[in-house]
Amino acid sequence: MSPSFVFDPPSDEEIEHSEHEEEEESEEEPESGSGTGSESESEGEGEEEEGHEEARVPKKKKKKTQSPWDFAKYTESVAEEHARRSTTSVDEKISKALKQRSTPLVAELDHSSESEPDEQEDYRPEEEDEEEGNDGDSKSFFAPSDGTSFHADSFLQLNLSRPLLRACEALGYSKPTPIQAACIPLALSGRDICGSAITGSGKTAAFALPTLERLLFRPKRMRAIRVLILTPTRELAVQVHSMIEKLAQFTDIRCCLVVGGLSTKVQEAALRTMPDIVVATPGRMIDHLRNAMSVDLDDLAVLILDEADRLLELGFSAEIQELVRLCPKKRQTMLFSATMTEEVDELIKLSLSKPLRLSADPSTKRPATLTEEVVRIRRMREVNQEAVLLAMCSKTFTSKVIIFSGTKQAAHRLKIIFGLAGSKAAELHGNLTQAQRLEALEQFRKQQVDFLVATDVAARGLDIIGVQTVINFACPRDLTSYVHRVGRTARAGREGYAVTFVTDNDRSLLKAIAKRAGSKLKSRIVAEQSIHKWSHIIEQMEDQISEVLQEEREERVLRKAEMEATKAENMIAHREEIFSRPKRTWFVTEKEKKLASKASKASMDNSKSSGKDVISAEQAENLRMKEKRKREREKHLPRKQRRKLEAAREMLEDEEEDGKQVEVCTP
Repeated sequence: MSPSFVFDPPSDEEIEHSEHEEEEESEEEPESGSGTGSESESEGEGEEEEGHEEARVPKKKKKKTQSPWDFAKYTESVAEEHARRSTTSVDEKISKALKQRSTPLVAELDHSSESEPDEQEDYRPEEEDEEEGNDGDSKSFFAPSDGTSFHADSFLQLNLSRPLLRACEALGYSKPTPIQAACIPLALSGRDICGSAITGSGKTAAFALPTLERLLFRPKRMRAIRVLILTPTRELAVQVHSMIEKLAQFTDIRCCLVVGGLSTKVQEAALRTMPDIVVATPGRMIDHLRNAMSVDLDDLAVLILDEADRLLELGFSAEIQELVRLCPKKRQTMLFSATMTEEVDELIKLSLSKPLRLSADPSTKRPATLTEEVVRIRRMREVNQEAVLLAMCSKTFTSKVIIFSGTKQAAHRLKIIFGLAGSKAAELHGNLTQAQRLEALEQFRKQQVDFLVATDVAARGLDIIGVQTVINFACPRDLTSYVHRVGRTARAGREGYAVTFVTDNDRSLLKAIAKRAGSKLKSRIVAEQSIHKWSHIIEQMEDQISEVLQEEREERVLRKAEMEATKAENMIAHREEIFSRPKRTWFVTEKEKKLASKASKASMDNSKSSGKDVISAEQAENLRMKEKRKREREKHLPRKQRRKLEAAREMLEDEEEDGKQVEVCTP
């Protein structure tokens, strides 16, 4: 497939620039290692030059490699945010509650460590009918990938330029992974690719390196957005952006981050400079394309969808279709994910042209170094689930642990409980600001905290080095979510543990996990004595937990009142300027988002129970598209008529809200 821009031959200035940098580096190396140089001189004067050359080799090996991830630089510090908003952090509230505690729990916590150890045994499935797998294959849509090699001894064999090879060396990448060895040569030729591999196999570098290689030969006189990378979550977008910046550190390629939760004005200014690569979440990217001046995708050459299966779900499919419509037809499209569904209809919607299907390690999606365990939570013990978790985290899994919770409220409660118990924990979920979410990741990455309590927002793509254990406190909804969650550990050949709490309602998923893990699945039995002690401790904590939550509710009410007052002041002081601006338009309104959210929840409930008064996901999508077409038609109406329709709609919504309040108030 031909790219939408023509490759320029590499300029002599670029080559001389990179050579000059390498010469400076080689001149600096002997000065920093003068001790080794003097030792080689003492061995013999005749072999001086050879000694220096041999001394340089181990220096490169000893050179400290860079970390590809850096979450701290993308936003203001949380302390500054709290100072600006006149609020306090949850850690301060927890420490305040600990100071006010009348009876310390330290004695009980120390005594609980003397309890009997947990038991571990091979998992024995209950006598139930085994489910048959449905391996529907649609290979005809994909072009044959015969002859594709999944092996390469070094990045030098993949025909990458010297600046990219230097970046790989600086990051400590010596040998390509199978997905990188297969994908990079094909992506350099401009082919459309559907790539899937086990988690932690280097998918980000697999699409970043060939994209950067192509951009080295772009026409530099004409600035344009040439690459768009879409991710389902903000944190994954930040991680991909950080990785690309590290790989492009020895080039002049510019990369821009466009996600929700960060300053819109800063992103608009960055997009107007026409960066070569844009890493974005779908909603914020459409917002800028609709409302920012001089931002378009007319010259786009490469579209990359990371975690493609998540992007194609109900919440993202309409946004992806809109972005694909705005992209040129002559482009390269690549999709990457750890779990890739082969639904041909969805791929056709993304306008792939004879894509190649690359599956690295297709025989097994389970890392060999992963130890999987289940903890059966019987009906009589579901109330003690938090006690079971704390019993495990206090003596067995004490550091580098990610705990997945089912809801944002449950994750926040666990964060408070861990804090009151004296454990260092951070939380990551949608109720936090973007600064708080990124700081939580940075604290966990730097091992300033031992536990990260998160929702599924942390289950996709995040590569945090050194995660030893993943605990599914809330059982995932399906096997795909389970694969992504446990994929945060046992990455790149390291050892890892995955422990899943399974209730009686999760038998179908337990069977799927047992089938995936085979005979390696273990069953963990937590000591009863430890569970009883932690149950008693949590009961004593309830008053402190309520105090912290109440203080947070009061802060939210005060902050909301301050925001309303500030908004009213701005409307009075800057009325003319505000009304002179063009009104922002939205691809999906808040009302449509709520409708889609209700429909997706209803469809999930419908799959579990046989309810009849539930609309399907397809019906919800049709309703949303109908509302969208109606709004599009209104744009072409005269201004007065459009204003009348908007005023009538607002009045109708106000009447509906008033009606709901009256219903609530009447006995």
